[in-house]
Amino acid sequence: MTRALISVSDKTGVVEFTKGLVQAGVEIISTGGTKKVLDEAGIPTLSIDEVTGFPEMMDGRVKTLHPKIHGGLLGRRDLTTHMDAMKAHDIQPIDFVCVNLYPFKETISKPDVTEADAIENIDIGGPSMLRSASKNFQSVTVVVDPKDYALVLAELESNQATSLETRKRLAAKVFRHTAAYDALIADYLTKSVNDVEPEKLTLTYDLKQTLRYGENSHQTAAFYQDALPTAYSIASAHQLHGKELSYNNIKDADAAIRIAREFTEPTVVALKHMNPCGIGSGRTISEAYQFAYEADPTSIFGGILVANREVDLATAEEMHKLFLEIIIAPSFSKEAFDVLSNKKNLRLMTLDFSNQVNSQPEMVSVLGGLLVQEQDVVEEIPEEWEVATDRKPSAEELRALAFSWKAVKHVKSNAIVVANEHQTVGVGAGQMNRVGSVKIALEEAKGRMDGAVLASDAYFPMDDSVEYAAQHGIKAIVQPGGSIRDKDSIAMANKYGVAMVFTGIRHFRH
Repeated sequence: MTRALISVSDKTGVVEFTKGLVQAGVEIISTGGTKKVLDEAGIPTLSIDEVTGFPEMMDGRVKTLHPKIHGGLLGRRDLTTHMDAMKAHDIQPIDFVCVNLYPFKETISKPDVTEADAIENIDIGGPSMLRSASKNFQSVTVVVDPKDYALVLAELESNQATSLETRKRLAAKVFRHTAAYDALIADYLTKSVNDVEPEKLTLTYDLKQTLRYGENSHQTAAFYQDALPTAYSIASAHQLHGKELSYNNIKDADAAIRIAREFTEPTVVALKHMNPCGIGSGRTISEAYQFAYEADPTSIFGGILVANREVDLATAEEMHKLFLEIIIAPSFSKEAFDVLSNKKNLRLMTLDFSNQVNSQPEMVSVLGGLLVQEQDVVEEIPEEWEVATDRKPSAEELRALAFSWKAVKHVKSNAIVVANEHQTVGVGAGQMNRVGSVKIALEEAKGRMDGAVLASDAYFPMDDSVEYAAQHGIKAIVQPGGSIRDKDSIAMANKYGVAMVFTGIRHFRH
């Protein structure tokens, strides 16, 4: 008789699936809690120890690791030597395996999990059975996902057997499943011993969304979420309204929420093409939005907005005047949502701003490899910066320098930001030389230089940027320092009476 081994932690649909197998003439072997559920449903089952002649032991750690189980899974039906060995040792073939694993992911996701609990929820027998069955997909049908129950039953009903293509697809799915399971275990144990550069990097992500296309319309793309989701992330944001996010939307939204977490006061970030086009902070979110809008009324068109406070009616009415791609906020008042949701395609998303700590490394793919680094989340204290020039910045200038320094670290290098204490007024991004970025930022800031200061993400290699900034109204500069020609920039700043501070920290963003 054809046999199936069924042992699942996720019992969704297992009774119906098993009844379907029984109707197809399949004998059921089961274990533990699964056997209890099936017995209560009136489905006849064999226990593992009835098959193996060996009792479960060690609190269930040892039950399926037995030749009568793995021989029944691995034995090749097309080899006489295998079939003779099975007959000689009274091993019956097992043609169906339905197994899913101890809830390791769910266990380590608990805030109060202990290492002992985590270790006990590492499944050994389950992955072993799945891998054995999948290796022998020529003969064995293996199911790890309840979503595949209907497919298997449909093929049994129509053809009295599953197709080789289906068995191979299900086997591939199993190996992805067990690889992801092992990756989580490896990551958990690696972190527990603080091994920051392991010789093997094991990663696992779950498909969140198949995208219409990638960066361009001819490129295919998909969006995957970390297997252990991060609360403050676009992957965890909740979409209330609008069409699906695109590949570029997701990248831009991620860049925007990284900027927003720099600010604790009411702040709105406007972003286009991975660079902020306006950042505003104010006493209210409405005032912050006005500052962000006025920072660059042209570039904000078609942009992404992140507000770190609830969007109220007054703010929504102003936002409604523009074409925007996405608005992200902790929440929207009912009145604000009613106004903004009148725009069919505008994506409205909520995000948990209460826990912005994220220690995950950043990863960037390169041809043939992967770059991994810590996030640039170093805490800086402006009062501890070094004043390198004769003139010290005023209290107002220091506040503006601190604001601009938070902004410039999120602009593509070479990066220059001109800002006052509540608003960016000029952004120079991604130029091949630093003075080029200075010129772009100051051109954009023209006519709005009252209280404006300048931030540079890296040191000035020459004094030309300082001179150009001073000649165009800049009175205070913040930069990392560290150039072999720092003295030239300091001398130029002193010549024009510009206050310049060194942070000692560089913020390249490539």
